[in-house]
Amino acid sequence: MSCTLSIDGSEVRAARGANLLWAALDNGFFIPNLCSVRGLQRPPAACRLCFVEIAGRPGGPVTACTEKVSEGMSVTLNSPGIRRLRQASFNLLLSSHALDCAACAKNRNCELQKIAAREHFKLRDRRFKNIGRGFPVDSSHPLIIFDRNKCVLCGKCIRACNESGTSVLDFAYRGLNTIVSTFAQTPLVETGCNSCLACAAVCPVGAIFLKSLLPGVSAD
Repeated sequence: MSCTLSIDGSEVRAARGANLLWAALDNGFFIPNLCSVRGLQRPPAACRLCFVEIAGRPGGPVTACTEKVSEGMSVTLNSPGIRRLRQASFNLLLSSHALDCAACAKNRNCELQKIAAREHFKLRDRRFKNIGRGFPVDSSHPLIIFDRNKCVLCGKCIRACNESGTSVLDFAYRGLNTIVSTFAQTPLVETGCNSCLACAAVCPVGAIFLKSLLPGVSAD
């Protein structure tokens, strides 16, 4: 059953109970996001970029990926408060991201770059001190490279590995020490990875990518 809601003053229709983030995106409204996956029953809300305001909702802005569409809902996508929250979340992501766009295999095909362009955020605007941890880059696998220094902890590679691969990736540690890792940080080539390449396909940045994207490397 569909219902009517308002997004930034425009009336749209969407399925009642549908995920608000995807309902907005499907109707042509841009909401920045890195971690959301269509159809996921429990969105992780990890990137904290998809803040919106819902009229009458106490407590201030909410993450669009965790909200359900309802009849008469009035949603504001852009306000000074929302922009401040998104900017803060974006800068927090940059604080643990090894920013080297020019030399990155995902340059110009990176979701961080796309969000920065759409939201007019500065990639070099370091409001928070960078906490780069200097992880060794895992290039042991014949087809992919795993660079934890560029990971934004969206969790997409973990879900993809569970669904299409052999579940060799998972979150490790807690808080600021959280990383995506193999068991005991074993090199990918030794984990039993089935080379489905799903992790590289869903990574929004340059944390996991195909070696064929490197300059001078043949796709064959």
